[in-house]
Amino acid sequence: MIVVEQVGPLATIQDLGRPGWFDSGVGPAGAADRASLRLANRLVGNPEGHAAVEVLLGGLALHAEEHVMLAVTGAPAPTTVDGRPVGHASVLELEPGQTLRLAYASVGLRSYVAVRGGIDVPATLGSRSRDTMSGLGPEPLEKGDRLPIGPSPHTIPVVDVAPVAELPADVVTVRAVLGPRDDWFTDATALFEGEWEVSTDTDRIGARLARRRGPPLTRKVTRELPTEGMALGSIQVPPSGEPVAFLADHPVTGGYPVIAVVLDADVDAIAQTRPGQPVRFVRVG
Repeated sequence: MIVVEQVGPLATIQDLGRPGWFDSGVGPAGAADRASLRLANRLVGNPEGHAAVEVLLGGLALHAEEHVMLAVTGAPAPTTVDGRPVGHASVLELEPGQTLRLAYASVGLRSYVAVRGGIDVPATLGSRSRDTMSGLGPEPLEKGDRLPIGPSPHTIPVVDVAPVAELPADVVTVRAVLGPRDDWFTDATALFEGEWEVSTDTDRIGARLARRRGPPLTRKVTRELPTEGMALGSIQVPPSGEPVAFLADHPVTGGYPVIAVVLDADVDAIAQTRPGQPVRFVRVG
């Protein structure tokens, strides 16, 4: 068992989500940065989809009541065990009574803490993920929460530390495919000119973008758009002209035109981009 001693802005349980429920109006949710979740699980010998803790910015403290094996990935929040600094993206061992603490990351937005055996909370529709939009899944973590640990897998960790590329502190370059509603704009290619920046109005549902440099996005078609399905990475443009890149907890339908869709491989990068950080879109396809 692990006990939550402290929580920063937000900490939730996440796995790789609950796909297959779109026809019931339920989105997949799951880790915002899927690659970081997968890596944390691989480091401790778990299957990649085991549930872990997603930590916004940092500020989390976990107290071990039994021997546990952990790994911290994603945003490189300075991490200590009983005050002793430990490595990022490395295998950590906590003995009973020891405490893991995450300070606040200076780059990136979300860190992931995986424990060997996974966080064994009850599943909802096949997933242990918290969906912040629908309210499905376990509640966000609070001080005093006790997190059960699942049985250890048969696989064993094969490395002590994983080399990972540093998250960018400046411009984040994101690839996107134009459409499907690019014809609703006077010049949809303006999305790829200049730079945007992530606004403070960003969460697990989506990252809102404000113009930093470049032409605005202007609508050519002003009529209402019938509600249609929304995919992960869709860049929807509301009447304000400030696009929103949909992330893990995005709605399954929407009524504003989607000017482009972020490549699946680059969605994790948007999920790690901090408010105020510049973003540049590159057209592919």
